Amino acid sequence: MNEETLVQLALDFSILSLMAVGGAVTVLPEMHRSIVEVHGWMSGAQFAELFALAQASPGPNILVVSLVGWKVAGLAGALVATAAMCVPSCVLTFTVSGIWQRFRGARWLTALQDGLVPVTVGLIVAGGYLITLSADHSIVAFAITAVTASTVLTTRIHPLWLFAAAGLIGLAGWV
Repeated sequence: MNEETLVQLALDFSILSLMAVGGAVTVLPEMHRSIVEVHGWMSGAQFAELFALAQASPGPNILVVSLVGWKVAGLAGALVATAAMCVPSCVLTFTVSGIWQRFRGARWLTALQDGLVPVTVGLIVAGGYLITLSADHSIVAFAITAVTASTVLTTRIHPLWLFAAAGLIGLAGWV
């Protein structure tokens, strides 16, 4: 670990923090591009594993940032990445919330909020697509992902049942 790496983590995650409309998952594709493709700090599969671990753990989805920082630069990296992801967006949120309250009910603000919904959904879908490409390395794995996604979107089956089924498929050695 060197000082340059910590500075780069701080810069990258500060920028991502300000772009994360809808949470850290919305900037997952850009996070992946920066961490894996630009800096080469880890492979796509390692990134997907950290994301999966963060999603399986209780707590906020921003946990992936701490895990990435830890993998790149140890405890200092985890602290720097987490602070860089949280502080800029918190400052921006605090600043904008006053304006938001002042113009609550304005048509332009309602239009802005309505416009951000599809952007957020699109960014989340892009993140899911990226993780799928990084994690699935066979036709069977892609099929499991597709069936799981469509089942979650079209039924009321609890996702834990799907995780259990996928775990059994993995245990059987089919993936």
